[in-house]
Amino acid sequence: MMKMMSLERKINFQYKIEDVFASKGRVKIIKILVKEEELNISEIVERCKLNHKSTLKHLQFLVEAGILQEKIYGRIRIYRIRIEDYRVKAIKKMIEVWENI
Repeated sequence: MMKMMSLERKINFQYKIEDVFASKGRVKIIKILVKEEELNISEIVERCKLNHKSTLKHLQFLVEAGILQEKIYGRIRIYRIRIEDYRVKAIKKMIEVWENI
């Protein structure tokens, strides 16, 4: 049985909304994870059609900004949208309204 390890990174609430939405890649990742809630990195790469390196860079930024949580199971990394965060709830609502979900 694999142990799950959740990385405890310091969440930086200093990021502005412009920082979070400054990249189309980050917006794609947020939209995917708002819909799916959590996915592994390979699934995110495939769905957002970015290369692995840039996807990883965006995911790390979003984890540091407190938008996502990273969970590690051995070599597998799972990224989960932090819906319990009030900012993420607002982002989810905006995407739902904008996309008519």
